Amino acid sequence: MNWSYLAAAIPKFAEAAKLTLELSVYGIALSLAVGLPVAVVTAYRIRPFYFLARGYIELSRNTPLLIQLFFLYYGLPKIGIKWDGFTCSIIALTFLGASYMAEALRAGILAVPKGQIAGKAIGLNRFQIFRYVELPQAWAVAVPAVGANILFLMKETSVVSAVGIAELLFVTKDIIGMDYKTNEALFLLFASYLIILLPVSLLARWAENRVRSAKYGV
Repeated sequence: MNWSYLAAAIPKFAEAAKLTLELSVYGIALSLAVGLPVAVVTAYRIRPFYFLARGYIELSRNTPLLIQLFFLYYGLPKIGIKWDGFTCSIIALTFLGASYMAEALRAGILAVPKGQIAGKAIGLNRFQIFRYVELPQAWAVAVPAVGANILFLMKETSVVSAVGIAELLFVTKDIIGMDYKTNEALFLLFASYLIILLPVSLLARWAENRVRSAKYGV
């Protein structure tokens, strides 16, 4: 292990980690924003959108992220639609992530007892019942799955190196290819992902314990 080279390479990995985090934040936020309405449509079987939503979920979850990314980056320009690699990466992460978030949130919504509609007795309309009564309970149930999906999406950012985005895996392969410093590059890659993902994993575990304590009073 060349420790002096490793120290010199840290700034490159820090910049790549920053880009990885940026992709993760956009992908996670948009996945939740898109996944919630899809979850509502599938949980309540709202027509005519139900079959479109189910079709989207099956298409997204049963095709690899790399293929989706290649379609956006290499396929769409054939019909005149051209986006840069960063935009394609965010769209692909959202397309994949939203389907997983939708299924996690759908499970949470379906876990809420049907008797919650009794909120009508105190003058709440259907939207208010969902917003103030059902959604908080559904979110509490979905927290473990949502946390797992967040970690999944953050790790999936490694795929976007295939379209030239200089995130952590791209920088690792670049160092290995240019300087043949395999041990140093892989060590920094491992350390970078650990530094990024471990706090998120601990935060997800904390959130899960919080909602469990709130539910059971322990």
